[in-house]
Amino acid sequence: MARQANSLFLEEWLRNNSGTSGNINSGHSSSLSSSARAIIQAWSDLRDSLQNQKFQTHHLQSLKALFNSRTSLHVADPQAKLLLSIISSRNLNLPAESYPLLFRLLYIWVRKSFKPSLVLIELAVEVLSKFFSSEFGAKRSPYLYAEGFLLLGALSFAPSVPERSKMVCLELLCGLLENDYRLVRSFEGIIPDLLAGIAYALSSSVSVHYVRILDSLFGIWGKEDGPSASVSHGLMILHSVEWVISGFIKSSNIEKMEIVQKALESPKANYVPYALIMAAAGVLRASSRSLSTGQGLETLSRVRISAENRMESIAHDLISKAGGFLSSGDDDFKNCLLLQCLSLALARSGPVSSRGPLFLCLASALLTEIFPLRKLYMKVFEYLRGSSGHLKLNEVKDHMESVLFKEAGVIAGVFCNQYVSVDEKNKGIVENSIWNYCQDIYVGHRQVALLLCGREDGLLQDLEKIAESAFLMVVVFSLAVIKHRLNSKFSQETQMDTSVRILVSFSCLEYFRRVRLPEYMDTIRGVVVSVQENESACVSFVESMPSYVDLTTGQDFPLLQKTGYVWSKDEVQTARILFYMRVIPTCIERVTAPVFRRVVAPIMFLYMGHPNEKVTRASHSMFVGFISSGKEFDQDNNVSPKEQLVFYYIKRSLEGYPGTTPFKGMASGVAALVRHLPAGSPAIFYCINSLVEKANELCNEAFTHEADVWKNWQGESEPCKEIFELLLRLISLVDIQANIGFELFTSDLAFWDLKQLRLVLPNLMKLLAQQIVKLPKDGQNLVLNELYSLVAESDDVTRKPTLVSWLQSLSYLCFQANSRGANFTGVGSAKDSASALITDSLNLNARL
Repeated sequence: MARQANSLFLEEWLRNNSGTSGNINSGHSSSLSSSARAIIQAWSDLRDSLQNQKFQTHHLQSLKALFNSRTSLHVADPQAKLLLSIISSRNLNLPAESYPLLFRLLYIWVRKSFKPSLVLIELAVEVLSKFFSSEFGAKRSPYLYAEGFLLLGALSFAPSVPERSKMVCLELLCGLLENDYRLVRSFEGIIPDLLAGIAYALSSSVSVHYVRILDSLFGIWGKEDGPSASVSHGLMILHSVEWVISGFIKSSNIEKMEIVQKALESPKANYVPYALIMAAAGVLRASSRSLSTGQGLETLSRVRISAENRMESIAHDLISKAGGFLSSGDDDFKNCLLLQCLSLALARSGPVSSRGPLFLCLASALLTEIFPLRKLYMKVFEYLRGSSGHLKLNEVKDHMESVLFKEAGVIAGVFCNQYVSVDEKNKGIVENSIWNYCQDIYVGHRQVALLLCGREDGLLQDLEKIAESAFLMVVVFSLAVIKHRLNSKFSQETQMDTSVRILVSFSCLEYFRRVRLPEYMDTIRGVVVSVQENESACVSFVESMPSYVDLTTGQDFPLLQKTGYVWSKDEVQTARILFYMRVIPTCIERVTAPVFRRVVAPIMFLYMGHPNEKVTRASHSMFVGFISSGKEFDQDNNVSPKEQLVFYYIKRSLEGYPGTTPFKGMASGVAALVRHLPAGSPAIFYCINSLVEKANELCNEAFTHEADVWKNWQGESEPCKEIFELLLRLISLVDIQANIGFELFTSDLAFWDLKQLRLVLPNLMKLLAQQIVKLPKDGQNLVLNELYSLVAESDDVTRKPTLVSWLQSLSYLCFQANSRGANFTGVGSAKDSASALITDSLNLNARL
């Protein structure tokens, strides 16, 4: 409270707390300040004008020079006497523009003087009384009104002013407030001066006219020709009341606090809810920092209760009038303004007890006013259609610069605190509204991003910044939800439904996750653990994925039909699918085969062809998770669902390699299927044969275009080298699979499985030998060296002798192939002779 209490110029403090810019004072704005020499000269010029009884243009400039230095200027009693003499002089023909400046300098004198002269105070009150009685009507202007009103308020508040003089000032102030308030509407930049003058007057040591002034404070905003209500004006009301109540608390002025309490408990018919909300918030803000004791504390507690009740009552009326939760289609200005002000009021009030209507209004404000993305998307669509109601210039940027958006984080924090203690019915209403909001944002932003990208990039970036903040709000709220819902008090069905809806909501907003957020990870861990425990929850989450048709056609986007929809360019959709591909593997054990095959597999294979490597890697990881899962599925025609998917997986992967298919992703998929498919599975044979065919194709291409590609195995990664490397790795993987068979199976059936398994390795060795022999000499040497290292490092005593024998035979075949094909060049030239040598000399099945 130190800052408020020590605010010398209350109107400036109100401006700073309202989110409005700079030190704009009564229309006389200037960033210039005068030097000490110029200030001295200005005072000298003013004295000369009084002595010579002439007020000329340069004297007006002197006044402006003093005004421009108002922040650092000190006006002493002699200067105040000079100013009063100038105002009251009948011989000086003062221009109308000079009066606001003269009043401002006198205001500085009153506020900065520690103990101004009583005689001068009396003189100032007399001069002002005469001026407003006889001259104000002819010279009236918004600026003059503001400066005069501010000066009268400051005089009524000054401790050194006699009560009789204060009463005169308060009478004049009430007259201006009740009869000339229309001037405020003509220039609303003077609202801070008006509210500061009211706050000074309410804080006066005399109680005369106190209720009249309070009535004006709460009622002036409802007058047709009065000042307009706005968020910035509301914040000024809040902080002016805070300043007043803080003074009452400090001075233990129980009588005036009780009057405020009565006004909040039983507001008059002309009191405007907008002003009452902000005034109640000012009371709460001041009282939350109070150190009152005894009777003052009791009174303060009653005032707090009255303030909270008034805010709840207004919120209840607002919700009732809207028929429930306020929707994004409600464009009534008064409702929107009340939501905005109520959210800011609660954000600045300090601790407020949880109440259902307040909670619902906060949720409505967050979804419709603070993050009004649904409204903005509709305006963007109208703009793109050429409709007359299109988006206004800089509307989105203006919203981002508003105090409402800047305080979104604080408002979201209050919202989550309210959630903890409100009743279950309101909790459920708001939860559903938040989850639906997430889906609306996903649908809306998909279209907006595709339509605006490359066309209105600045507008798109601003919309995404708002959406990023909305994402943070959803995350923090979701964490509060799981802390409440995921416990034994609620049924398993409720917990599962909550977990799935949070995951779906996060998937919708995944595109906007641009920062590392601990709350995000904590929430994900909490709901994933919950979903993993229930098969129906897993299936429900998986089935919430967009369908293949929805992903690829964009059939719901009429604005995109002319330009065409390309699924791989839909980054919002891609981010959502990427979320699913990261989460589904964590609960893959609970996903049934039909669901995976019907829902997940088409999307997984689609995104294996996505141009973004991060996405394709996730697709391969999804496949690895499915193949590696320990769950056994019902088999159709003796072929498991896992095996059925392998055939298309290998085909799809190799079609995109090299290119969209990342080698590491494909290699992990191949390794997984070799390890986890049934022993001797046809899918493994198909995988090996397909890889060998691809190796042959790539080797032919590489040798044709780059003859020295095989000179260094450790050089740049060439596709043909990568495929060979994978095939060599498979020798060890298949071997490990055989060892597992020896360890785990002892029955006759197990022996049959092992026997089938043993057929895989000979087939791989035979195909590899055929490919290696066809390589040029440099390639043969490189591959053989890799094989030597592989065999030498192997500790498999069962397979190693066979591999050694095979490698010796292969080395001999390579030597023979090079000798017989000495008169030929190229990979293809040695093909026939290599095949013949292998057929004659390498009977691998017999060896095993």
